[in-house]
Amino acid sequence: MKIAVVVPVSPFESEEILRKSIEHLRSLDYDDFEVKIVYVIDRASGEDRRGEIAEELGVEVLLRDSRRGKRAGAINDALNFLADFKPNYIAIFDVDSRPERNFVVECVKALKNCHDCYIVSSKRYINNGINLVSETVEAEYYLINFLLKRSKFKQFNGMIGVLRGSVLMEKRLNEWAVAEDADFATRMHAEGFKGVLVETTKLYEQAPLTWKDLYSQRKRWYYGGVQLWRYRRKMKNAKRGVRFSWYMALTLTYLPVLYIPLIILISPLLLLYHYRSVSKIKVMIGLVVHAILLQIAAVNALITYIRRRDVEWDAIKRVID
Repeated sequence: MKIAVVVPVSPFESEEILRKSIEHLRSLDYDDFEVKIVYVIDRASGEDRRGEIAEELGVEVLLRDSRRGKRAGAINDALNFLADFKPNYIAIFDVDSRPERNFVVECVKALKNCHDCYIVSSKRYINNGINLVSETVEAEYYLINFLLKRSKFKQFNGMIGVLRGSVLMEKRLNEWAVAEDADFATRMHAEGFKGVLVETTKLYEQAPLTWKDLYSQRKRWYYGGVQLWRYRRKMKNAKRGVRFSWYMALTLTYLPVLYIPLIILISPLLLLYHYRSVSKIKVMIGLVVHAILLQIAAVNALITYIRRRDVEWDAIKRVID
């Protein structure tokens, strides 16, 4: 059996972040699989040495001189690169992804037991909760994990997880889609495939560290969500529970200010219960700011979409873990 690991790398990522990513992903348990790890690097300039560094660290490198299709284009190019390898499973990660050592093994095990599943992944956690912004996102992730477990429409951010190779190789990603992960998830659910959440492993990643970075990220996500309405007819073929979850994701999430009273009333108790620390109650303020920021991002994304303008993919500040 063969498994490929694909990591798209934007021009904004530093050499040190790249090193940390490669070292971590190479340390994972891949059981007895034949493994090919491919980093798809969008070159920043002619002096960009990240490709050489990645090869020295023992992974295969696919260099791109353009950002065609952004992340979706990078993954599609990786699929072409892997055509002769013919992987049974394909794991997709970002450079800030820090899956637990058993992540791939547990996801593959679940995929083997679910013949109509196209992806398996785990709950996500933040590993850079160092200021109010990232602590706020950290708290948000606990809510997302709660909802993801119960939702019939399983969409894993970034398609980070392990996918069935034959499905991804055949379907590919739409490079015009701003939220290529949500677009692919919608298409797969409309065709009757399922996503599975496993709870025997975890995935850690970094949250934005500034409100500006968070706003840019979420505006892009909201813009991508508006694009998904083109699938409303195809989603009629999906099961009722899947349709319900999909519609809720594309409506209620666009009105976050409605939840501010609940945030003020309930979040202090939940934060105290979860963290067992009075100091964490301050995150309630972050959650209120977060809801207002998301509302502005949702409105601006809708206006940008109506005006047929593009959204920017900006660099996000990271910490060296």
